[in-house]
Amino acid sequence: MTSKVTYLGDLRTSSMHLQSGTEILSDAPLDNNGKGEAFSPTDTVANALASCMMTIMGIKACEMNVDLQGSTAAVTKIMNAEPRRIGAIEIYFDMVGTTDQKNKTILERSAMSCPVFLSLHPEIEKRITFDWK
Repeated sequence: MTSKVTYLGDLRTSSMHLQSGTEILSDAPLDNNGKGEAFSPTDTVANALASCMMTIMGIKACEMNVDLQGSTAAVTKIMNAEPRRIGAIEIYFDMVGTTDQKNKTILERSAMSCPVFLSLHPEIEKRITFDWK
């Protein structure tokens, strides 16, 4: 078992990662009867995409002796109304670590092969931008 999710009431859950004991709280968003006081489940999906892409780039960067520390990703989730689902995820990567075009291309391609990217439904539009400093 990977995690255990407990319903806390008031449209809030606690997700416990069993190996580490780390807890993630989620709330329903304001536009869906919630308080919006924590990541919503769909926020977590969008965030997971950016985190996974950054992790895969980090693995590749280590192999290439490139240091990506300090790189960031700004994540925007766009919901569709009917049916209510994620319609698009926009991620703006503000990247540091290399000026070499070949390295940039390798790292960007590796990001697009992350497991979350490949697992998301093809109808979810993925708008990915890399800005290398």
